[in-house]
Amino acid sequence: AWLAAQSSLVTSSLSTDAIMGSTAPFTPEIHSLRGHAGQIEAAATMRQLLEGSVIRESHREGDTRVQDPYCIRCQPQVTGAAMDVLRQAGRTLEIEANAATDNPLVLRSTGEIVSGGNFHAEPVGFAADMMALAISEIGAIAQRRIALMVDPVLSFDLPAFLTPKPGLNSGYMIAEVTSAALMSENKHLATPCVTDSTPTSANQEDHVSMAA
Repeated sequence: AWLAAQSSLVTSSLSTDAIMGSTAPFTPEIHSLRGHAGQIEAAATMRQLLEGSVIRESHREGDTRVQDPYCIRCQPQVTGAAMDVLRQAGRTLEIEANAATDNPLVLRSTGEIVSGGNFHAEPVGFAADMMALAISEIGAIAQRRIALMVDPVLSFDLPAFLTPKPGLNSGYMIAEVTSAALMSENKHLATPCVTDSTPTSANQEDHVSMAA
C-alpha cells in the first residue's frame, strides 16, 4: 500500500509534466498553511521530482490556462491524505501485532484468569477498510490523469489518445477504458466491511468486526 502511494507521486509528477501543468500548486507555503503532514510531504516530493524540468520552463510565459484540473492541481491533497490514512492504519496494525488478544487472559500481576474482548478485531477492521479507501482514491485520481492525457479537449497540445494518427489509430483509448473499469472495481472493493456486522452463535457473538 505504501509503495502504491510513493509510486503515485512519481506518476503524478510525470503526468504534470506531460500535460504541461503548473507547479505553482506545489508551493510549500500552500501546504504548510493547511498543516497535514502527508500533503506537505507529497508536495515536497513532487517539487523535487519536477525540479529543473525543461518542459516546465518551456511554458512559463504565454500559457493561456488559468488553472489545471483537480487531478493535477490537487494531487498533494489527495495522495497526501491517503498517505496519512495509510500511516494511521500502519500504527494500528503495529500495535495489534504486538498485542495480547487471547481469551481468556492470564494476568500475571494478580494471577487471575479473565475473560474479555481483546479478540475483537474492530481496530484491524477499521485499518483494513481505511487502507482500501486510501488505495482506491490513489487509483481514482490516477485514472482521471489518464483520462485527461488522452482527451485533446483537455490535454493542452497532446494528440488525441496520444497517437499521431487519431481516428485511424486508437492509441491509448483502450488503456484508458481499462483504467476506468479498474477504478469502478476498486470502488466496490473499497466499500467498508466493518459496518456490516451480522450476529452469530445464538447472538453471543452479536457484534463482529468483519475484519477478515
